[in-house]
Amino acid sequence: MSGVAPLVVALVLGSALLHATWNVLLRSGADRLWSITVMSLVSGLTAAIAVGFLPVPAMASWPYALGSGLLQVGYCVFLVWAYEKGELGQVYPIARGAAPLLVAVGAAVFAGERLSPVALGGLALVSGGIVGLSMGRQRLHLHATLLALASGGFIAAYMVCDGMGVRLSGHPVAYFAWMSLAQAAPMPFVYFALRRRWPAVGLDREAAKAVGGGLISIVAYGVVVWAMAGAQMAKVSGLRETSILFAAVLAALFLKERFTARRAVCAGLISLGAILLAG
Repeated sequence: MSGVAPLVVALVLGSALLHATWNVLLRSGADRLWSITVMSLVSGLTAAIAVGFLPVPAMASWPYALGSGLLQVGYCVFLVWAYEKGELGQVYPIARGAAPLLVAVGAAVFAGERLSPVALGGLALVSGGIVGLSMGRQRLHLHATLLALASGGFIAAYMVCDGMGVRLSGHPVAYFAWMSLAQAAPMPFVYFALRRRWPAVGLDREAAKAVGGGLISIVAYGVVVWAMAGAQMAKVSGLRETSILFAAVLAALFLKERFTARRAVCAGLISLGAILLAG
């Protein structure tokens, strides 16, 4: 696991673009809790269809699939709350920037993974560049910052959980499908608990965005779980979090958020860090 295969690098970077895309769709939604609930249900429905054609993953992986699903529910709720307080260009980098370092710590403690000095340097560049992207003239909203950091904690926890579970599963795709079901099933009840009504889906633009986001998200994270079956978790996480480069560009294009020279420098640091991580 010393290096990351070029195919894995390409797929994870493609996953990063998809991940940034569904976050832009979420941030632009009128009711973000409703949007992420529908996205989760679309992912869960897709997974439910898939499990009929896949073998059952090894029983040893089931606690990890369930644990990851529940952690992702927490991530969804905290991410929505963070987006209600802050911009995509600040919330997203903080949440994603905190995750790779936390994944590295978790992978070392629970899976015995160790990164080389070069990879550690790359991880530091990725995380530092991502957090740097969140800083600007606009004052950070304290509440949004804390919620984004909490989201980063959930990201790291479920990625370590999935990294360990997928290696025990005997079938990465089957593991991911069952984990997706574990994440999707509680979301309508979470929505009801917070909104006091069930999520209704109509034929409108918001529904189309949510359905599209759900399909994008299941592909985006499915690639990551598959990659962690054979590559170090921290490396996959660091490569995945280059999604902030795509998010910054998409936010400028579609959400009218500024892409400054400082953000360009930080983007360069992230790119360099990703190269070192992949080595």
